[in-house]
Amino acid sequence: MKRYLILNGPNINFTGLREKDVYGGRSYDALVAEIEKEAEVLGVGVRCVQSNHEGALIDAIQAAWLDGLDGIVFNPGGYTHTSVALHDAIASVPIPTIEVHMSNIHAREAFRHTSLTASACRGQIAGLGFAGYRLALRALAED
Repeated sequence: MKRYLILNGPNINFTGLREKDVYGGRSYDALVAEIEKEAEVLGVGVRCVQSNHEGALIDAIQAAWLDGLDGIVFNPGGYTHTSVALHDAIASVPIPTIEVHMSNIHAREAFRHTSLTASACRGQIAGLGFAGYRLALRALAED
């Protein structure tokens, strides 16, 4: 069975509590439940991890490879626009990563238009809410 890391960065744990006009009113727990349901449909395993700390995210990326996981669905949150270290961590592991954003980062503030992590990823999905995670997981599972 293929296994995937679903990795979420800073503030994603506050989904449903913050900026509902941007991220919607559904909770982080609802997101995890939706991802787990999609994994069951696809017949794959998922490990969901969220951290507000850059180093913990890097550790999770490295552990995914060392543990033999088959890919990563990653929402780096605000680190998308600032973290060369996360870019390098993604690039350092030979497993596919798809970057996901619930909001359309390209239609928001100018500083959000640049992703430092995207160039290390297989692809990017933005602006589709929770569905972006399902689509990324499906893309990895069908690969």
